[in-house]
Amino acid sequence: MHKRVPDVVVLRLAAYRRALREFPAGSERVSSGALAARTGYSAAQVRKDLSLFGQFGQPGVGYSVVALERELVRIFGLDRERRVALVGVGNLGSALLAYNGFREAGLRIVAAFDVDPRKVGGVIAGVPVRHVDELEGAVAGENIELAMITVPAAAAQGVVDAAVRGGIKGVLNFAPAVVRVPEGVMLRSTHLGAELERLSCLVNLSLAGRDEL
Repeated sequence: MHKRVPDVVVLRLAAYRRALREFPAGSERVSSGALAARTGYSAAQVRKDLSLFGQFGQPGVGYSVVALERELVRIFGLDRERRVALVGVGNLGSALLAYNGFREAGLRIVAAFDVDPRKVGGVIAGVPVRHVDELEGAVAGENIELAMITVPAAAAQGVVDAAVRGGIKGVLNFAPAVVRVPEGVMLRSTHLGAELERLSCLVNLSLAGRDEL
C-alpha cells in the first residue's frame, strides 16, 4: 500500500476482520449490512472503508467471507509471521508474554528483555529473557520488526532508542512516558492508567447528565 490510511480506518478494518471470524463455519457470503450489524458501523462506512483497497464485493451479492478475510490479512501484513520483542518483564510484560492472541494474529514474541538479574536468563511462557543491553543486537540480527515496551517511564526513551538503532520497524509503547522515534518508524502509545481515567471521566460526566463529550 502506498496510500496513507487514517488510524481510525485501520481500527475499523480490524473490527471487520474480527467480525468475519465470528460468522458460522461454512458461511460463503456476507453483506456490508451484516458486517455493520456486528461492528456497530454503518453499511455505507463498511463499503467506503473497503473500497480504499479495491473492489472486493458485488452490489446485491456482498462479499466472499473467505476472500475478504484473506484480503484483510494481506492488508494487515499478517500473511507472514512478524517477530516481536518485549522489553520489561514486570506484571504487564509477563501477562503479554502469556497471551495467546498474538500468535493467532501472526505475531510471535521471540525474545524478552529486562534488567532484573532474577529474570534475565530465565524463560517466561516459553520466551527467553535476556538483558536489555542485548536488545539492539537482537533486533538487528534476528529479524525482529516490532517491539512492545513495558518499562518504567524513565527508561522508555533509552529502550526505544536502542530498538531504533537495531532497525525496529514499529513500537507499541505501554510506558507512561512520551517517547519519540525517527521518521519511518511507526509508534503507538497507550497508557492503561490514563485510559481507565478517561473511562471514569466519561462515566462521571454521563451520570451527571453531561454526556456531550
